[in-house]
Amino acid sequence: MNIEFKVEGMSCQHCVAAVTRAIQEQDAGAQVQVDLSAGKVAVQSGASADTLKAAIDEAGYTVVGVNSN
Repeated sequence: MNIEFKVEGMSCQHCVAAVTRAIQEQDAGAQVQVDLSAGKVAVQSGASADTLKAAIDEAGYTVVGVNSN
């Protein structure tokens, strides 16, 4: 499943690593692409959007939008 999250609070490469790690802890095979300037995280994963949103939230970032297809 392709999921795009709109995430607030990301500002640096540490944020990119933290979000990527949080997602991959839920699905080790997930493909993650972070666009810091747009505040977007694109994920290809077998995990549900709700599971990944919770992981991003637990990492300390705020998901303000989810678009899946």
